[in-house]
Amino acid sequence: MNKTSINTGKALKVFSLILALGTTSLLLAVTGCTTSSRHEQSTGEQIDDHNTSSRVNSALAQDTKYKYDRVSVETFNSTVQLGGFVASKAQRNQAGDIAKKVTGVKEVINNITVKESVN
Repeated sequence: MNKTSINTGKALKVFSLILALGTTSLLLAVTGCTTSSRHEQSTGEQIDDHNTSSRVNSALAQDTKYKYDRVSVETFNSTVQLGGFVASKAQRNQAGDIAKKVTGVKEVINNITVKESVN
């Protein structure tokens, strides 16, 4: 065997190893960024939803007409769910309207309960 065929054989082995490692890394990177279910989120999606909830809470706190201290805000895949208690239907509707205007909100599910006053 001559020296050229030995060097070519080594080069092919090294190239095959690099190609295999590169393909494996690419496969892991692509599948690691996806979720297997619509009920799971990537870290980035969780951060985005947390930030959206914070923006909705802030917008509700800035309302000068009503207080929303008994309203909870949960966000999943940019859908905001409002819960808790308020004193009137107008306050409930206002909370939904405020949430819809917040950046990053695609949909609002308004599950706020109007607490009937006992007179």
